Amino acid sequence: MAHRLEQVKTSFFGKGAIRLLIPELAKMQVRRALIVTDRFLFDSKAAERVGDVLLEAGVSYAVYYNVKPNPGIDVVNECIRAAQSLEVDLLVALGGGSAIDTAKAASIVMANGGSVEMYEGVDKSVRRGIPIVAVNTTAGTGSECTAFYIVTDPARKTKMSMVDHNCMVAVAVNDTDFMSSMPPKLTASTGVDALTHAIEALFSVNANPITDKDAAWAVSVIMEYLPRAFADGTDEEARTMMAYAEYVAGNAFSNAGLGMVHAMAHALGGHYSLPHGVCNAVLLPYVLAFDMSFQEGLERFPKAALAMGLPIGGSYVQIARSVLSNIRNLLRTVEIPSKLSELKGVDPKDFEQLSALAMQDGCMTTNPFQPTMEQVMAVYSSAM
Repeated sequence: MAHRLEQVKTSFFGKGAIRLLIPELAKMQVRRALIVTDRFLFDSKAAERVGDVLLEAGVSYAVYYNVKPNPGIDVVNECIRAAQSLEVDLLVALGGGSAIDTAKAASIVMANGGSVEMYEGVDKSVRRGIPIVAVNTTAGTGSECTAFYIVTDPARKTKMSMVDHNCMVAVAVNDTDFMSSMPPKLTASTGVDALTHAIEALFSVNANPITDKDAAWAVSVIMEYLPRAFADGTDEEARTMMAYAEYVAGNAFSNAGLGMVHAMAHALGGHYSLPHGVCNAVLLPYVLAFDMSFQEGLERFPKAALAMGLPIGGSYVQIARSVLSNIRNLLRTVEIPSKLSELKGVDPKDFEQLSALAMQDGCMTTNPFQPTMEQVMAVYSSAM
């Protein structure tokens, strides 16, 4: 089977890495930028810190700070209007997945025309989007290094999944100075989001030796360092290793694809406006338990076990149980909710509609096997 592998051209890591942008921006020959961020990062002066770097590099800037969690079509359109009115030639996404995905969507529409809804699906654009610098403030989504972006459609109460190599950012910055103040709950949910990326990349039908290498390394690092980052946000080593791990997990799933956890989480988060990382984190053990019912799923567990340093003697079922137990222990340690009933608004009456949406999600196509809608409903019910 042939595989296409693509990565971000330039990436900077570590404490103070934002300063490395200055000579890089000179090479890019850009003049006007729009910082795409949320109100918290604007009010906390994080946007101003990024702006100072832009000014030092000779780039003027303005700030769009209306990004919301699970950004919708209205947010993307507003961002596009701001960028076009200012005639910017660079978007600087400051934040986690919501800010970066907003910038990606705006970038594609600005370069290709039309509306954001036109680009739902795989490689729907013709031209590469306008350049994006992504300054990541979380360690989870991997959006700064992937060909994926998500936009919520409020009319359908669902998330539109876009996979488009024309949206890849030009420069990714993972500076731990922007991550150290992340609260424990956000550290936990984004960290388990990254773990889910790595595990689903390992299980994907498009997995290959390169993506397996990246995904397995990310699993091992997250299992070791997420509890430390959760317990002490100022633990510089833990923050740095989590930044590397979420990025490497992003490379893995951007090239291998995801699976049933993300398909179900997109439907859940879009319907109830719930945080994406939390949805993934709650659903992960229930989907893995379901995977054990199928040989195609069971055969993937040894790769995860090796990444976690677990023994792989015994049957596939024994190995799978060991992996699942290890993951559940981690989720308890970082205080992830154990049931969907703990999340605001979730109602079993909606499971049929959510399952139909999950079945249509592009992430389901790379699951190791294709479940039925009834089976997806059963997994939602087991997680309740």
